[in-house]
Amino acid sequence: MFSIKDLEKTIHQRIDDQVEDSYTYSLVQKGINKVAQKVGEEAVETVIDAVNGTDEDFLYEASDLMYHYLVLLKAKGFSLTDVEAELAKRQSK
Repeated sequence: MFSIKDLEKTIHQRIDDQVEDSYTYSLVQKGINKVAQKVGEEAVETVIDAVNGTDEDFLYEASDLMYHYLVLLKAKGFSLTDVEAELAKRQSK
């Protein structure tokens, strides 16, 4: 079964290995502003489909959002482990 951790590993590999024909690597090469813009676009599309779209459309956009979010984390030098650590700190409050 494919997991979010598998997706994160693939994203990190494509960026770290500078895979030239990879959308992931080419997106990061455009800079943090472009990556963040894509996250924003996908977030808006996810919200729209949550309210007005089909379940299929919502899951499609939610998947795009998750992918672009993971790319943004990597571009900023973070990983899901960092997010998990932050959430764990909040749970203890």
